[in-house]
Amino acid sequence: MIIFGVAFLALCTLTGIFVGELLGKAIGVPANVGGVGIAMVLLILIGSYLKKRGLFNPESEQGIKFWSAVYIPIVVAMAAQQNVYGALSGGPMAILAGVAAVALAFMLVPVLDRIGRKKLEADPTLPADPAKPLTSSARG
Repeated sequence: MIIFGVAFLALCTLTGIFVGELLGKAIGVPANVGGVGIAMVLLILIGSYLKKRGLFNPESEQGIKFWSAVYIPIVVAMAAQQNVYGALSGGPMAILAGVAAVALAFMLVPVLDRIGRKKLEADPTLPADPAKPLTSSARG
């Protein structure tokens, strides 16, 4: 049933938030530290375990897919807003670290592009343009 998937998602979220609060208190930070990330990791690990054991049917999975389409982008946006606020109130070092991370990510784009191109050259069955579907003659 779809409701089991939603209940599973809620359980993972509540557990992650609880553990994030405990982690924040343990390190002396008055905030939730990684609660949403912990919840997502729990969702992936426990979901995979249940699916391998045959205890997680496709209908339950639909409940998770529905909420992941709605919930995860909202949580990411909320976390990004908190990170910006924390960086601005954290001083120049936090802002410098954020700018450095973004610059590094931009510098890695050409490297990742080269890696992807090498894989395309090595496997002639892959389409040159990933947006185009394979034709029956290209599949072999």
